[in-house]
Amino acid sequence: MTSIPEALLWCLSAGTAAAVVLAALSVRASGQRKALRARLASAEEQNSATLHSNTELSARLRATEAEILHLAGTRLPDLTMALAHPHVPVRGLLDARFAGSETDQALSAVLEQVGEAITNERTRVDAAAQSTLRGATTTIQALLYQLQTALQEMQHRYDDPNVAQDLLNADFLNEQALRRIQATGVVCGAWPGLTREDSYLAELVVGASSRLRGYERVTISNQLRDPVAVVARAVEPIAITVTELLANALHHSHRELPVTVTLQQGNRGASVIIDDYGVGMHDDEIKAAMELLAGDDNLLLTQLGDPPRSGFAAAGQLVRQYGYGVHVEPSPYGGVRAVVYIPGDPLLTVLDESAQPMSVMAPLPHRSGVPDRSASMLPTGATASAPTAPAPATAPVPRQADRFDPAPPAEPAAPAEGELPRRRRRKPVSELDESASRTESFPERSPEETGTRWAALQRGTETGRAAAQSEPPRSPEGNAQS
Repeated sequence: MTSIPEALLWCLSAGTAAAVVLAALSVRASGQRKALRARLASAEEQNSATLHSNTELSARLRATEAEILHLAGTRLPDLTMALAHPHVPVRGLLDARFAGSETDQALSAVLEQVGEAITNERTRVDAAAQSTLRGATTTIQALLYQLQTALQEMQHRYDDPNVAQDLLNADFLNEQALRRIQATGVVCGAWPGLTREDSYLAELVVGASSRLRGYERVTISNQLRDPVAVVARAVEPIAITVTELLANALHHSHRELPVTVTLQQGNRGASVIIDDYGVGMHDDEIKAAMELLAGDDNLLLTQLGDPPRSGFAAAGQLVRQYGYGVHVEPSPYGGVRAVVYIPGDPLLTVLDESAQPMSVMAPLPHRSGVPDRSASMLPTGATASAPTAPAPATAPVPRQADRFDPAPPAEPAAPAEGELPRRRRRKPVSELDESASRTESFPERSPEETGTRWAALQRGTETGRAAAQSEPPRSPEGNAQS
């Protein structure tokens, strides 16, 4: 009977142990459930944060893509336009949130690199274009000089007045082409193309005006006290500069209005003052003109417009190379005033008029007992046989003060023995009877008389050309045109 209770005792012990184990397992499972719930809540929070972050990243990615499209479609075209036209603005970021960020820095770096690449390529292409033009203009210029020489020889060869008029017209058209080719070549870095001797400033200005259509509207007043001349190396550059300034004045003023040129002498140099009565220039136009006249050595042909306007640009290149100055400003007469200032050292000299007389076509200076006159472009021997030659302007030219190199007060006239030598005027060689007056009708002449008159015209024309020439072809500067 004792074995049964022991077995029951063992059963009860085993059940108790099992209950304890079950209780322990239940407590452990409860703890695990709580831990799982906490981890699940944390995972849900992380998931929510990840979803929010992904949303922000997606929005930023879309904004970045929009900025890249804005860069390619808007900012880069603005940059290419601004490189050619500096007044065109380049638009900024599309989204201000990127300001100062790495994205902004990256996009700015792209703009800089593209701008540098475009600038380098423009410079390379422009240099190639200038090189091509320089070679072409040099060749064409040499051919035009040869044509000019041939026309001059033909003027000596033929005595027919009709042929003479045609040759003068052809010579003048050749002069127009030569001027444009010469200016284009200078802009492209070419040498002006002529070597001269020291030349009187008054002769230089007369020769410069004779290169232009409408030269008869130019009146020149010589206020120089001394026989001032330009040194040889600067004669052609200054002639080109004065020509381009006169061309601008003639082009932008009415064909019935004069263009006045005044030669002034200061203490340290001389000035050529050009005044027109035209439409004038706005402030931005004057600013642009002064930038061209400053002579930037990095000038591009694309900066000169379409078609290129090379006049002021050519003058600016010569100003930078030879050391004289050009200034433009509104004229007191409503148009434009241009002043070419030539420093006495080292570009001016004084010539002996007795040894080297000045051309009869140059205006007389304002000296004691010597009246002034406006320079006439007509050859001394020209007669009514050239009906298309316009008459020289006779309007009086008021004395204009040089604002940039004012002349000192007038000094008392020197005694006769200390006075500068008077100009010995070249007498035109002509066998015509001085008492015979020119008329509109042409009387019957013998072949000998016709030849004599034509010879006088030729000599007068030759006198009007530049006296100082080192070698053929003769300079167009002093060429009297019809």
